[in-house]
Amino acid sequence: MTDTSTGPVAAEITARLTAALAPSKLNVINDSAKHRGHMGDDGSGESHFTVVIESDAFAGKSRLDRQRLVNRALGDLMAEKVHAMAIRASAPGEA
Repeated sequence: MTDTSTGPVAAEITARLTAALAPSKLNVINDSAKHRGHMGDDGSGESHFTVVIESDAFAGKSRLDRQRLVNRALGDLMAEKVHAMAIRASAPGEA
């Protein structure tokens, strides 16, 4: 099951990405239920996410540079609260 999450970690992800990258589209999806009982599942229900984000900040950037921008914006969340994150980052107008 995947759902758009509104828990405290998802809310912090949304707030940080919005502040840093001013996305035109942002969807934070909680994938944690798929990983229940697996390594990295901390029992919080908010350890694994997919982020779908569209921002002008990604224009002309490589896939790696886009992921670095997202990771930089999330900072300590990636080390302390999030075990895994899939990032689908695009600039406006990209397919």
